[in-house]
Amino acid sequence: MGHGMPCPCHHTLPNLMPNPSPEPPNDIPENFSHDPALFDYEQIEAMIPMRDGVKLYTLIVMPKRTAQAIAAGQNAPLLLTRTPYGADKALKSGGYPSPHLSALVSVAENEYFEAGYIRVYQDIRGKFKSEGVYQMYRPPTATDADGPPVDHVTDTYDSIEWLISHVKGNNGCVGIIGVSYPGYLALIPLLGPHPALKAAVPVNAVIDLWMGDDFYHNGAFRLSELEYFYRQTATKDNSLSVPYGSYDSYSFYLEAGSAANAARRVLGKHSLPAWERMAGRTNYDATWQANALDRQLANIDKVTVPVLNVNAWFDAEDIYGPSAAHAVLKSKDPDGLVHFVAGPWTHGQCMREGSTGGAIPWDANTSLWFRHEVLLPFLDKHLKPHTPAPALPPVIAFETGKNRWHTHAQWPLVAPAAARPLYLLAGGELGFGAPPPADPATPAPSQYTSFVADPAKPVPYRVRPILSRHRDNSTWSVWQLDDQRPFSDRPDVLVWTSPVLTEPLTIAGEISAHLFAATTGSDVDWVVKLIDVYPDEYGPQPALGGYQLMISGEVLRGRFRLGYEQAQPVHPNTVLDYRVRMPHAYHTFLRGHRVMVQLQCSWFPLIDRNPQTFVEHIFDAPPSAYQPAQQRIYHAPGVASAIMLPVVG
Repeated sequence: MGHGMPCPCHHTLPNLMPNPSPEPPNDIPENFSHDPALFDYEQIEAMIPMRDGVKLYTLIVMPKRTAQAIAAGQNAPLLLTRTPYGADKALKSGGYPSPHLSALVSVAENEYFEAGYIRVYQDIRGKFKSEGVYQMYRPPTATDADGPPVDHVTDTYDSIEWLISHVKGNNGCVGIIGVSYPGYLALIPLLGPHPALKAAVPVNAVIDLWMGDDFYHNGAFRLSELEYFYRQTATKDNSLSVPYGSYDSYSFYLEAGSAANAARRVLGKHSLPAWERMAGRTNYDATWQANALDRQLANIDKVTVPVLNVNAWFDAEDIYGPSAAHAVLKSKDPDGLVHFVAGPWTHGQCMREGSTGGAIPWDANTSLWFRHEVLLPFLDKHLKPHTPAPALPPVIAFETGKNRWHTHAQWPLVAPAAARPLYLLAGGELGFGAPPPADPATPAPSQYTSFVADPAKPVPYRVRPILSRHRDNSTWSVWQLDDQRPFSDRPDVLVWTSPVLTEPLTIAGEISAHLFAATTGSDVDWVVKLIDVYPDEYGPQPALGGYQLMISGEVLRGRFRLGYEQAQPVHPNTVLDYRVRMPHAYHTFLRGHRVMVQLQCSWFPLIDRNPQTFVEHIFDAPPSAYQPAQQRIYHAPGVASAIMLPVVG
């Protein structure tokens, strides 16, 4: 075609609707929500102002029968939970909409409603629907700040003040309860409680993130916490999960190398301020110490709010904090307001079904018993002034092995100074008798047992593939109850075993390991596990025949052998004294069982690998630093390694 000639395929479209009609009515209403008249509960959403003007999202829920009782003059107590995990998730436990409150909430939550409590759920600053800035584990008390100083103490105080002034029909009594991080938030108000706060229930509370809760354990970094940092701080609503690119987290972390490099692999060009601020802070410095809640509680004159402090013997996340908090709280408790409860649970399991722990049966629903016989009577006693309730014993603890509850006047039953040494003897034997002096008439036994620890092949903390904590079908919560047999056969795991017990052996208190050891490296991790070995044939539950149940396990990073504040290299090829603090236990090794101790130098990827070459920052250690080392555990007079057991009787 020549220039200037129109293309025959281009046409001007005719106006097919010369007189367009208006839009039809919209089938979607402008405002629609469930009709509250159809529901058996009432809820109020409020943005409660704090003293600096920041408003916190708060959800207030009660059954209509409670509202009717209030209308008839029966005022009700308030039970508050402050959370960084989404306040409105409390009404989504059922997974599907329902007009029935009992179908929306967990079993434990429904028990509070049945008991006549007004439940209050609140998002803390900067999370989910609350305003303000989120700082993960904000210091318990405010330091320098522009404007009014605010912290979790003041936010709790201001929230309680608003609640008792604005929630109709409350009786002026407020309790606070929470599990884990919310458990930490339930203890913090004791630093400056509102007069209306009449009860606090911290469950599996985070107390010291460096010493033994969540992030570090005795100086060793919990590498698996990268997932928590990511989910908790990448978004306001916890909507992102770690893009591992590997089903087996062991493979991912081993290929990544250091903790810092693992973070780079999932963060790319981005960064997370909390990870930068906390994860790489490897020494127990002034910042960690200032954030330790037990240290803060030590500064109060005395406990003025009744406390029910709940511990779990098999807590995979916060197994240090409740016992540490209890020791401090009892020292500030002249009026007998502090109670300690310890059950055979995993993290938060006391609020769920509690008949078993992993494969281990407890012979009853221990969680249900706790909630009905301990928790609700405690709340009723302090939040319903006219309700008669029996006095609660100072200590209520479950003895595993014999599987029974006990009440006591104190915890621990056996003080650490009274612990008995169970010696790690030559030939893989355990015994309460110390190694005898050498006999000149017989060949001298070896003074040590040795093995090679290779960071290139770290000991897994559970059988692979190891799923990440939040992945579908993950069984993270029960890993401490895993059978330890798969690890006892490894050449880099030392094993000591007692003879078959002819009489039960009961322990009740803190456990520790006293090791005399030498390494060819200049740094080392010692992982010690105390284990109950079931009989090879076990009639009550045949599948448990030969089961190796870990009763207590912990790690010590060798660079902190002389103190946690400053890392120091380990002197190679030198016998040194190591003290490994381990979690408390209340357990009976039954007749026919055996006691076992396993010792290893890695617990991966629960704990980041120790390069075994001293570097200033293990967090970002170069590949060349990771070197095999020969490890020796001594069991001779004067250098007799032992595990210190709080033996009862």
